[in-house]
Amino acid sequence: MKQHKKIIIITSILALIPMIAGIIMWDKMPDQVATHWGFNNIANGWSSKAFAVFGIPLMLFAIHIFTVFVTLNDPKKKNIGSKMLTMVFFVIPVTSIITCLSVYAIALGLNINIGLMINVLVGVLFIIIGIYLPSIKQNYTVGIKLPWTLNSEENWDKTSKFSGKLWVAGGVCVLINTYFQSTWILLIIITVISLIPVIYSFLIYKK
Repeated sequence: MKQHKKIIIITSILALIPMIAGIIMWDKMPDQVATHWGFNNIANGWSSKAFAVFGIPLMLFAIHIFTVFVTLNDPKKKNIGSKMLTMVFFVIPVTSIITCLSVYAIALGLNINIGLMINVLVGVLFIIIGIYLPSIKQNYTVGIKLPWTLNSEENWDKTSKFSGKLWVAGGVCVLINTYFQSTWILLIIITVISLIPVIYSFLIYKK
């Protein structure tokens, strides 16, 4: 933990920066702010301005700290790899900034395409994960963690390589979905890239 103290502080500040932006725009935002959207980018959930400005960043900050703590306390954290570890550090803070600023912008009357933004973010994230997944060695935090992958280095490596290609393909499909902005397509893609590696790994285990 000590050797990563600087980056933990920096990323924690990034996760909380939206609070400062929210305070600056406080008087310009309505008392009720849209914080959830359904199909066709139509808002279907609202929260108080205080929750949007303070609650959301604080929740994401807590998730960030928990994720970092768990990852850095993995007995095999050296197997995760520096690039994937960097992504673990930054993914929640970046999500906090983009999510909160989008909520504020919509509250101020700006036209933000939430469906487009979500698909781009998820697609890029899947592609990055897919690229680095094959380089991750056995650990208990990041990767395809199953009883048979954790018990067999060969199974872990084969599953990681296969899953990496699948996640990159899935990310590309999600980016294509920015045109359709279909929630169902997004859910199907997530389901496929989550379940197929499990089946693939299990088949290797049975052999």
